Amino acid sequence: MSDPEVLIDHADGIMTITINRPAQRNAINGAVSYGVCAAVDELDHRDDLRVGILTGAGGTFCSGMDLKAFLRGEVIRVAHRGMMGIAMTPPRKPLIAAVEGYALAAGFEAVLACDLVVAARDAQFGLPEAKRGLAAIAGGLLRLPRLIPKTIAMELALTGAMISAERLERFGLINRLTEPGSALAEAMALAQEIVANAPLSVDVSKRIINGQADWSREEMFARQAEVAGHILGSEDAKEGARAFAEKRPPKWTGR
Repeated sequence: MSDPEVLIDHADGIMTITINRPAQRNAINGAVSYGVCAAVDELDHRDDLRVGILTGAGGTFCSGMDLKAFLRGEVIRVAHRGMMGIAMTPPRKPLIAAVEGYALAAGFEAVLACDLVVAARDAQFGLPEAKRGLAAIAGGLLRLPRLIPKTIAMELALTGAMISAERLERFGLINRLTEPGSALAEAMALAQEIVANAPLSVDVSKRIINGQADWSREEMFARQAEVAGHILGSEDAKEGARAFAEKRPPKWTGR
């Protein structure tokens, strides 16, 4: 029996999702796309899981869509949700990309769909779709110019050239750089920092940061109140204050 093409691990409120096709540089076929989608749905629906990490096996994050599977007519995009179910509908809970090696094409677009990025210093990113008669329509052409300078995003899309993790870190796309082989461990440390915080606070913070770009100045505080108005009266807000006063770690309930 062959190994599953998506590996799932749960520990201490963190789900680790590993694309497991190292011989194919973790190229995305139907099993990977639907497997990752099912995993992020589980992440969102389980109260005991707080943060997800997306990574790849064998020293490569993801080389993009499996072109051989594409030529076979394999269904790779999840209906109404796009590649791996996160291109169009990222999970409600925080998702961290832990990148080693290459993150190319749909692999890079998966990184862009994540909330936070940890990458090895020697990792390489790129949108080479134009070299194959395709276009980065799994979010790359939409998200990348919002995250780095438009001219750099344009260069990457039009030339198909790769860009280093260190350069992307200077543009603000990468949260933490690590030595090669350490991206997953650092992503786990980052996830643990998030898990230590109140679930309601993390939830509303992500929702507001993602939504505020489309809010006008006139409406932004009213829109924020719609999302976060319940926070001050929550049990966790009271627990946070009590824990501070009593000099102890808080015990969150998510209520």
